[in-house]
Amino acid sequence: MNHSTLSRRHWLRRSGAGFGTLGMLGAMQSSGILQAGQGEPSDAGLHHAAKAKRVIFLFMNGAPSHVDTFDPKPELQRREGESPPDDISGKKRAGGMMPSPFKFAKHGECGMEMSELFPNLAAHADDLCMIRSMHTDVPNHEPGLLLMQSGHQQPTRPSLGSWLSYGLGSENENLPAFVAISPGLPVVGPQLWSNAFLPGQHQGMEVDTNKKAVSELIANIENPNLDPQRQRRSLDLLDQINRLHQQQRSGDRALETHIRAMELAFQMQSVASEAFDLNRESAATQAAYGDSVYGRSCLLGRRLLERGVRVVQVFYVHKNSKQPWDTHSNNNAGHQKLCADSDRASAALLTDLKQRGLLEDTLVIWGGEFGRTPYSQVDKSKDLKKAGRDHHHTGFSMWLAGGGVRAGTTYGATDDLGMHAVEDRVHVHDLHATVMHQMGIDHTRLTYRYSGRDYRLTDVHGKVIEGLIG
Repeated sequence: MNHSTLSRRHWLRRSGAGFGTLGMLGAMQSSGILQAGQGEPSDAGLHHAAKAKRVIFLFMNGAPSHVDTFDPKPELQRREGESPPDDISGKKRAGGMMPSPFKFAKHGECGMEMSELFPNLAAHADDLCMIRSMHTDVPNHEPGLLLMQSGHQQPTRPSLGSWLSYGLGSENENLPAFVAISPGLPVVGPQLWSNAFLPGQHQGMEVDTNKKAVSELIANIENPNLDPQRQRRSLDLLDQINRLHQQQRSGDRALETHIRAMELAFQMQSVASEAFDLNRESAATQAAYGDSVYGRSCLLGRRLLERGVRVVQVFYVHKNSKQPWDTHSNNNAGHQKLCADSDRASAALLTDLKQRGLLEDTLVIWGGEFGRTPYSQVDKSKDLKKAGRDHHHTGFSMWLAGGGVRAGTTYGATDDLGMHAVEDRVHVHDLHATVMHQMGIDHTRLTYRYSGRDYRLTDVHGKVIEGLIG
């Protein structure tokens, strides 16, 4: 191409900020660039006073065992080896009832019972709101993951983070409103942080914390051809060209949006370089979280929250394992390793948020897509030393902290065997309704019209669980 006749489109391609569109649309929304009629909430603004300003969901992909972590069942000890009353998985792979080998003890002034697998988290017992009566619709990963993330079993609906971004907008102009930290793709993949039919600015931005260097952590964070000074000059020239182009097209709001978006994208490069650089943290802070992928993910999550990212989703996945907590075999050994990693970093996050004065208005959620069976799952060898636990959806545990929840509370219960939630049952839709309530949103009023119908995160279900609210 003759460089004396560069087209405007070619200038856009050559001169665009290396940071690309990362967070651009979220920043456009918060700065008022996006105008009415472009996907604003149907009932904009807070519906009531919010107790939480931001959310971080620590998602244990594959499903932890509730009876080995937060729901002690001494009755399993007395009935060890007995046939279960029913095989919840429906796969007829059940072994006998299998007690947990891990000891439980009471912690904190509230006396919350927790497994010995969580010694660090136990120090935060009085900060936790433990839900022992969760239940969901199916014991399969794909629909279970989608239901927990989007309120629907099919990959057609916006995720929780996207709904919160849509309803509340962004708290910053230089970073996305919603970030998904996923070091490897979980089952289902990007649909778990998808905006689906919501406007594109509400899509979660994926970050892979298998990488440590900022230049690798976020794709295209730097322009490969231009240093910042030359890029600044190129953008200034591009702005002049665009303004000349605009003079012939007065009233073209889309063009004005693009002009301002390019400037925002350029500004975001320096902000993101700082926000995603974990080396700016002290050695003591990094050591507290641990140098594991999950530890780095939690630390990055805290950095993003304090810089105005509204929703952070941390997926506990590995590049070689899409669902690490899916312990169909070697359940006990697997949980020892997994819980040690999760315990250290999750507790460090709570400590860090508390010390920085952020826990009070940050809602922390910990849990998986369902639980695991109180009975064993054995292979053809029937070696009980390698026994696992199968998928289990009719009763499991999750915990909340911060964000105005009722701290030091154990809510609900499963039956004596941990088979079914029987007291103060909490469905996934109820959890979503409660999360949105804490963020100042009435889940029944935040809707989006698509394909001739008004949609919401909880569809036609869900109720706010008052017993979880402080």
